[in-house]
Amino acid sequence: MVPSTATELDGLQVHGYDADMTNEMQEITVYTDGGCSGNPGPGGWAFVVRRGTEMYTEHGGEVYTTNNKMELTAVINALSHIKETYGDHHRIAVYTDSQYVKNGITVWIHSWKRNGWKTANKSPVKNQELWMRLESLSESLLLHWNWVKGHAGVPMNELCDTLVRQAMDSVKDTVLQI
Repeated sequence: MVPSTATELDGLQVHGYDADMTNEMQEITVYTDGGCSGNPGPGGWAFVVRRGTEMYTEHGGEVYTTNNKMELTAVINALSHIKETYGDHHRIAVYTDSQYVKNGITVWIHSWKRNGWKTANKSPVKNQELWMRLESLSESLLLHWNWVKGHAGVPMNELCDTLVRQAMDSVKDTVLQI
């Protein structure tokens, strides 16, 4: 994983959260993104978590993966971070530019489970282990899923995209050094 660094963005300090912040019910906003150079190929994932005026970013990559795995990994890592940092008592608005993630967790997963993790055409669900992890996290959190158009100028989505590209570049550089 490539660690994020502290920077200024739109007047918000980007860093880890202050551990002393109140645990009262506050809305948390999450933007996630994943991508791949080639599919499969070197990939990256990123998330931005906002709570009040605080913002936390994280990103990482894998040498050989798929776009959908990176999209799922971004959401899983974001929700894991929130759960570990703040527990379960927050409203969380999740923004993703992946219809695969949004529809998968809000619509398709119910049929997949009913059909023994098979799709409508009876083939195994791809990335089942990631879907199961995401479902497990989702069950204990108060989530509202939102789709946002990618590359449309939405600042936090654009930041995620930039971090994904940085993660992919870092992974590619690592592969070239081997």
